[in-house]
Amino acid sequence: MAAVDRRRLVLDAAAKSFALFGYKATTMDQVAKIANVGKGTIYTFFTNKDELFDEILHSAITDMRKIAERTIRDDRDFFDNLYRVLDALLDFRDEHALFIKLSQEKRDLGTPKADYGLAKVENVIVSYIQGVVEQAIRNDEIRPCDAQVVSYVMLRLYTSLAGDFNQLREPLPKEQIKEYMLLFLEQGLRSSG
Repeated sequence: MAAVDRRRLVLDAAAKSFALFGYKATTMDQVAKIANVGKGTIYTFFTNKDELFDEILHSAITDMRKIAERTIRDDRDFFDNLYRVLDALLDFRDEHALFIKLSQEKRDLGTPKADYGLAKVENVIVSYIQGVVEQAIRNDEIRPCDAQVVSYVMLRLYTSLAGDFNQLREPLPKEQIKEYMLLFLEQGLRSSG
């Protein structure tokens, strides 16, 4: 009989609890009950709820990085790769139960830890895009610029077109979002070389 990985049981239970109830409503008692372990077992691996939450967040961010790395292809130009990475990462974020719950919690309760988690995810996305932008600058695909600023603006533009704009009218189809991204960015960033 295989040994039970209690740490994995705790992590899976915590991920489920944070996704169902959010950061604020998740308790260590609840995680222990879902994992079917004693509360002391959790403290064998994690000192507190914050540490457990950070581990769950780290795991989700690692998954996001893997998605981004699988999405980038050398045979695509910068803008095509950019659009595909943004699309993949934001789809993951929008479909991942933890991020959905944290967004609700931030909006409804203003929980600082939910805000922290979402900001951390956004920083990872900006950082990844920044690496893509820096590579495009080195490859002379786009002109030299502050890659962090450009990455942040690209993410905000995409999320505005894909989400915020939906409050004004019907959602834009993904292909139209891509067209607007190219319209707003390509001519301003494309290298003349």
